[in-house]
Order: sequence, then C-alpha cells, then structure tokens
Amino acid sequence: MLRVKIALAQEHDETKEMLSIYRKYTRRQASEAEMKIANKQFIDVLKGLGLGVFAILPFAPITIPIVVKVGKMVGVDILPSSFNKTNKSNTKDKNQ
Repeated sequence: MLRVKIALAQEHDETKEMLSIYRKYTRRQASEAEMKIANKQFIDVLKGLGLGVFAILPFAPITIPIVVKVGKMVGVDILPSSFNKTNKSNTKDKNQ
C-alpha cells in the first residue's frame, strides 16, 4: 500500500510539472526537451485513465493484474511509469 501511495504522489508531482510546461509552451517559453518530458507524462496520465476504467469494473482486483500481465506478454506497457520503477528508486526517494 505504501508503494502505491509513493507512486501516486510521484504521478501527482509529475502531472503538476507537465501542466506548468504546457503553460510555458502557450507563451512560447518551453524548450524541446521540456516538451518531450511533458508529452511523456501526458501518456502516463492516459495510461492511468485507462486503468481507471478497469478499477470501476466488478472483480477489479482480479482484472487489473490480468490486464497488466497480458500487456507485458504482448509488449505493451499498461502501467504509468511511476508504478514501473524498482524498489531501489523508491528507497532512494525515502532517504532524501
């Protein structure tokens, strides 16, 4: 449960950063590298929304792991990037 909380907090921070980059882009102040970061986070937001659909379905604790496993089998990354990090990066964040 703690891992999910940390991942959601990271997604929240990354989404705030994405929105600030898009705000800068509307004023023509964002660099190409910043736009790549923002677009990558936007894809993560869409992935999270896709998993949200499965979360409201009946038997969600069964369907979500199955969908993630099938996605890995066919080479599709279903989870947002903050959920794919190893425990090493999570322990680094805790120590800082």
